[in-house]
Order: sequence, then structure tokens, then C-alpha cells
Amino acid sequence: MANLAKPEALEVNGAPPIPQELAHQVRPYLEARAAMVAGWRTSDRALLILTRFAAMPQLHAVAFALGARRQLSFETDRIAGVAASPTDDTLVVQMDVGGSEFFQLYTLAAGRLTLITDGKSRNLFGAFSRDGRLIGYSSSRRNGVDSDLYVVDPRDPASERCVLEAEGGGWSVLGFTPDGRRLLVMQYKAISSSALYLLDIEGGALTPITDETTAVAWRYARVAPDGRVWATCDVESDVLRLGVLDPETRAFRPVTPPLPWDVEDFRLSRDGRCIAYVVNEAGFSRLHILDVASGRDREVEGLPAGVIAALRIAPWGDVAVTVTGPRTPADAFVVDPQTLQVTRWTESETGGLDPARNAAAELVEIASFDGEAVSGFLYRPDPARFAGPRPLIFNIHGGPESQSRPNFLGWTNYLINEMGVAVFYPNVRGSLGFGKRFLGLDDGPFKREDSVKDIGAFIDRFASDPGVDPARIAVTGGSYGGYMTLASLVLYSDRLRAGCEQVGISNLVTFLENTQAYRRDLRRAEYGDERDPTQRAKLLAISPLTHVDRIAVPLMVVTGANDPRVPASEAGQIIDAVRANGLEVWSVLAANEGHGFVRKENTDYTTLAMILYWQRFLTGSATPNGF
Repeated sequence: MANLAKPEALEVNGAPPIPQELAHQVRPYLEARAAMVAGWRTSDRALLILTRFAAMPQLHAVAFALGARRQLSFETDRIAGVAASPTDDTLVVQMDVGGSEFFQLYTLAAGRLTLITDGKSRNLFGAFSRDGRLIGYSSSRRNGVDSDLYVVDPRDPASERCVLEAEGGGWSVLGFTPDGRRLLVMQYKAISSSALYLLDIEGGALTPITDETTAVAWRYARVAPDGRVWATCDVESDVLRLGVLDPETRAFRPVTPPLPWDVEDFRLSRDGRCIAYVVNEAGFSRLHILDVASGRDREVEGLPAGVIAALRIAPWGDVAVTVTGPRTPADAFVVDPQTLQVTRWTESETGGLDPARNAAAELVEIASFDGEAVSGFLYRPDPARFAGPRPLIFNIHGGPESQSRPNFLGWTNYLINEMGVAVFYPNVRGSLGFGKRFLGLDDGPFKREDSVKDIGAFIDRFASDPGVDPARIAVTGGSYGGYMTLASLVLYSDRLRAGCEQVGISNLVTFLENTQAYRRDLRRAEYGDERDPTQRAKLLAISPLTHVDRIAVPLMVVTGANDPRVPASEAGQIIDAVRANGLEVWSVLAANEGHGFVRKENTDYTTLAMILYWQRFLTGSATPNGF
């Protein structure tokens, strides 16, 4: 039987070759595309989107609804972000190399990039000034640790100047005041604590406009044309609300109606008359259009059920969003802010498969070991095709400040539709979307394992589910979800069949010591401080590597050599330790990837290896020759 050629950048150990027949069967599930809204172009009112036709996501323009996607960038690395100047004469793009996340800023014209930043450090785009003359951005170039703030005319890279030497890696530019003389900036300290400032560009004066001594999550903020600051925050609230911040008094006035859910994103129209905002309602996104003058607030009803992954307002008022859902690949929709009429602008390919076949998201809610309410989304195979109890895979999100939501599942639909495997996406304590109290329940080393115990409670729940085979439950996850995967294997190996972790943490101390310097203090705020002897001892005590002898099932590990967040050494040490205990380990290391794979040839091969792994160790459908 012929085997699939392995990409040169991948180092694969322990796993068998991939049969061509498996690749043939899975291929349609690997061909789903996405259209991520990136902005608008004023000259022809084209919508800018990021999508992939070759190996990597690139910038495209769509001139009208369901029009052709015209490619504008042609790079060998991903385009990670785009901003069009208000004057429509300059496109700024953000791109890294090999998944390193050391992003550079460029102008894009006639298919060519011109470097703005230094080509070495980590740079994050902030905003254009209202007149389009300047951009503001953050950079780690001074020492690799602190995120200093810069302004530059992107047409003339030599005009750049540092306007703030900051302390810490969490500083960013959010916008310019209408007169262009000051920057609205944020200092992010932790998911639950941030502060806003106005920075004088010429004089360098930094003026706090929020209380720096109080832990408040200022998540997003933007300056309106009238100079008012609109923001989302959790001041005197368990959830994020949208409102107006008075820079003089530092008082926040909520504008959105009382809701039990977060306002997760918003945008202002260029004239300041309209605000589009998104509510995260039990994981599903609800788009609202708010008329600023009258206060009239309307919910948009015509969008597919799912998650709004991007939001942009055109200079002429149209609201563009990317929506992804279990039966909707990530696609662009445009809303008329007056009539609320919804028009689909892209129809991304799904490999010829009918997305209506995909399983719906079933909300599962339980009381955990201590009575805390936790939940997640379950996707079941079609019972008419797959009768009886089915294998189940837990897929745990990263972050840990993230949230499993009803997105399009891509190749995971092969597991559900073709292999009859149920997949469950839990939101353990510490997940976003359930208020700041819930978000803080896993903070620090002494509460960390409570989130792992939530997985144990979910295992208990599914053990009594007639649609689940309790003898065939496995766990997977990426980043923090990789840590959770390994920690679950430590605590529950007697109840799990196998595990697959991607770019995960195996030792919390070595992770904190080796993650990139610009993010180390930000991660200490979440996990704990390894420099403190008491916390260090606890971090070691809850690290999966410390208890590797308790892992008693096969393991698969996937990692990128250029990962700046969770270094590849985290994967190397757990692979060596598990193999030393005599257990089977499949491993994939990509020389040209970072924190998650983005190159199609790498993702395709690794996905097929994971499917083969689940066939071998979970469903039992693989044969000794690999298929």
C-alpha cells in the first residue's frame, strides 16, 4: 500500500507512515476555507479578507457580495493582520516568519511588501491616526522584554520615533485622539487587570484615565470623533459592559442594557453615530446595532448561529462580520445598519461536503466536584449511522483564558461524521465568557488543579450517558489545553484510553523560565511566580512531568520548533519521560511552525497522523499496517 510523502519540515517519530488511502478518504475534510474580515477599501468599497488558496492565509479583496476573491499579497508566510489608512492610500500588514510571532509591519503595494519596523523584534499594530498620516504600534526592540510605543508615517519608515519607553510586555496602542496629538493606550497586566492612559505624542506625558490601583478588566477602548472614550470593562459588574469613560473623572457609565453575558467586541462608525457590538451569549454571538444619539439598540436577527470572529465598520457605515458555526464555515456577512438586512459576501469552500450534515452543538451543563457549574459543547455522530455507545474525545481549549464555542470544526467533522466519534469541548473553570468570578477560579498554582478536576466530573457525567462508551474516552488539547491533556492523563489514566497534546506545557516551572521574556510576567499573573519558593514548589507538584509515572496510556505530541509561547523543550521532555516508562509515543515536530501549525502541508499531514492515532488507540479501526 502506497504511503503519503512526509513534508520535509516535519520530524515524525513513533508514528507509522500515512497510507495514501487514508489521505484520499479524509481529503475533502482538509479543504475547508475561511474568510476572515480584515477591513474595507474606500476607493471601490471592496471588502478585505484573509483567506487561503495555497499554503498560507493571504490578503484578498472582494468587490461585491459573492464576488471573486482577488489576491493582493503573495507571501510564503501568513498575513496575520491588515489595516487600511483612512485616506485609502496605504495598506499596512502584519506578518511573522515561521510562526515565531516576532511580527513585523509592512506596507503592501503592487504585490510587494516594504518593511516599516526593524525586522527583528516583536511589533504589534495599533491604529491609524484619523487623518491617516501616522500609525501607532508597540515594539519589543529595546530589550526584548518591554513593549515600548512608537509612531511612524508608514510611507516613510525613517520617520519612526519612540513616544514611550514602557515597563512590561503588555502595552499597546488602541487609537489616536481626533486631533492626532495623543494616543489612547492600554497596559495589560492580567486578564482581570488592565489600565487606560492618554499619551501626549510630542511631550511624552502619560495620563491615567482609569484607576490604576483597582483590578478592572478594560478589554477594549476606542476614541469617538467627539473625543469621548468608549470601552468595555467589568467595573462594578461580573461581566463586561459597553459604555462611556470620562477621562477627567475616570467614571464609567454603562450604555448597554443589563446582561448576564460579556460584551466581547465593538466598533464605532467613522462619524461616531453608530456602534456595532457583540454579546457572547452562552458561547453564541449576538450582534447589536446601537444608535448613539437616540440610544436605540437593535439585535441583528439574520446571521447564522455561531461565533462572530471579526467585526469591521466601513467608512460609509456597512458592518462586516465573519461568522463561523458548526454548519457555517468562517464566512463574511455584511449588515446594513439602517435596515439590519444581512447579505452574505463570501461562500467558502468546504471540500465539496455539505456542512448541513455536520452535528449541531449540544450544550452540556453539570455541577462539578465542588458544586461549581461548568459546561461545554458536545457533538454527537448521527445515531442512524452509528448506533450504540460511541467513543468520545474531550478537546480542551487553550488560554487558559479562552472559551470553547460553537465554531466550524473543520477536519474534526471527519471524526464525527465518518468515524462515529463524539467530541466534547469543555469550558472548565477559568474560561472566558462566564464572568470574572468564574474566570478567576483557577488563578495561581493552588487552584490550578481544580480545573483538571472539572474534567473528572465530566468523565463521570459521560460514563452514564447511553450514547457514550465509557471504556473509549480520550483527551486532546492545545497550549494550555495541552497541559490539561497531560494533567488529565496523570489523574485519570485509569479512565482514559489515550491522549494527544499539541504545543502544551509539561512543567509549569520550566515553561515560565523559558517562555519569551516579553510575556513571562503576564503568564506569572495567571499561573504563579516560579521565583517564589512556595509557589515554585506547588507549580512543580502540579506539573505533569513530575508525575509522569502515572500516565499509563499512549500519547501523541505535536509541537513547533519556533514556538515563542510554549517552547519545544516542553514537548521534548515529556516525550522522553513517557517513552522511558515504556509507553508508545507518537511525536511530530515542525521546523517551520510556531504555536500551532498554519502551513497547509504540515497541518494536513499532522491531521492525518492524528486521525490514524485515534483509529489505532481509540476506535480500534486501524490495522497493524496503519489503516
